[in-house]
Amino acid sequence: METFEENNGGNLLLIFVRNCELGKVKTRLAKDIGNENALKIYQSLLVHTRDIALDVNAFRMVYYSDYIDFHDTFQNEYFLKDEQHDGDLGQKMEFSLEENFEEGYDHIICIGSDCIELSSEIINRAFEELDSHDVVIGPAKDGGYYLIGMSKLHTSLFRDKPWGTSDLLLDTILDLKKTNLSYHLLETLNDVDEVEDLTEDLKSLVGL
Repeated sequence: METFEENNGGNLLLIFVRNCELGKVKTRLAKDIGNENALKIYQSLLVHTRDIALDVNAFRMVYYSDYIDFHDTFQNEYFLKDEQHDGDLGQKMEFSLEENFEEGYDHIICIGSDCIELSSEIINRAFEELDSHDVVIGPAKDGGYYLIGMSKLHTSLFRDKPWGTSDLLLDTILDLKKTNLSYHLLETLNDVDEVEDLTEDLKSLVGL
């Protein structure tokens, strides 16, 4: 399990999360199940994300939406921590990738904290694919993606994109083709955004 006493290159997993506060997480889900239940769901998703990240062969960094939380589920000895950059999701990811590539990492993968189907095996395989592809993407069933990784920053993939829409993945792939970048698509997984996205375990957590 990687700690971070010294960076000699290698893999870095960036995890983008929202600070765990009532009424500020899983807002679409909260419309149907209430803020308290939505918070419970999100806390469970964070634990899942932490657990799979710990089994990934990489350094790990958590990027928080509002402030750095040194007392949450992500143990400080295994996770670097920072605040997200200002701007839309593309700007946040671009800035984070840029500063971390400058630190000397070889491969960097970005994930969120909404995909209960994501596993450490998938993330490890994504890093392996970066040995032979410029970019790796994990498509989401809603037309976005749950994972994106690369071995150098490709800014076109983060600019002028329809974030939060069903066209994001298609637009990203079109940019990859226009710039002649090689890419690998992982399996398609489901993000948890609506009640119908909840697994049986998540439903039972909130009594559904």
